[in-house]
Formats: sequence, structure tokens, C-alpha cells
Amino acid sequence: MSKVRENDVVKVHYTGKLSNGQVFDSSLEKEPLEVSLGQGQLIPGFENGLIDMEVNEKKTITIGKKDAYGEVNSELFHKVPKSNLPEDIKPEVGMGLVGSSADGSQQQFRVAKVEAEEVILDANHPLAGQDLVFDLQLVEIL
Repeated sequence: MSKVRENDVVKVHYTGKLSNGQVFDSSLEKEPLEVSLGQGQLIPGFENGLIDMEVNEKKTITIGKKDAYGEVNSELFHKVPKSNLPEDIKPEVGMGLVGSSADGSQQQFRVAKVEAEEVILDANHPLAGQDLVFDLQLVEIL
């Protein structure tokens, strides 16, 4: 039986969990993830975990934060006056916001803290600083 190699296109079912067991994403109730390995579409630890798997094989991998979304970067926290937010938004901790820069590019933020006149926005990936656990099942090698 063939095994997954670098640059293969594969279909995989996965369940992603934090180290405390909390599920943050899963493909089990939908179509399996189809991905071309070696294209930077996946976090490195996930992609490396697929190498050498066979069709229908199941395994659990643990990905350290450095091979997932990295450490939390304190430089990605920004204080913004509440007056800079749209009037219809009442910021709450954990709320997701999208900001636009002068060149039209957009960036996603989460509200980290709400103060009297300012909010602190976090541009880190929501899973930054976390070790991740994935249950994998290889469905197909295309």
C-alpha cells in the first residue's frame, strides 16, 4: 500500500484539540480536507504528521506551538481609541474585528481588553502560544 510523500495531494479527516482536550475544529461532519503538501497550506507540524501515513490509517499527533502558530507576539497587541471603531460596535473581550489599512489590505484582530476610552486589539492567531493535538485519518492519496 502506498504511503503519503512530500508534494502528494491528500484527503484527510481531522479533529483539532487544545492540550486540555477542547476541540477547536473538525472535519468529521463535513467533507475531508483536501490539500497539496509542500505548498504551505498547512501548519508545518500537521503536514509533517501526514508523511508516511497509509489510506485509512488513523493516528494522533501533538504539535508544539513552534510548529503550529508560534508564540504569542506582544508586538501584535495594539491600543486603539474606542472612537476609531464604528459607532454600532460595542467591543467585548474575544470579539473578532477586521481592520483595513491605507493600502486596502485587511487584518483580523481579537479584542483582548476593553478599557474606558481604548480597546486593546490582538493580531496574533487565536491559537498562537498553544500546543495542538490532532486526530488524523487519511482518507485518500490523489
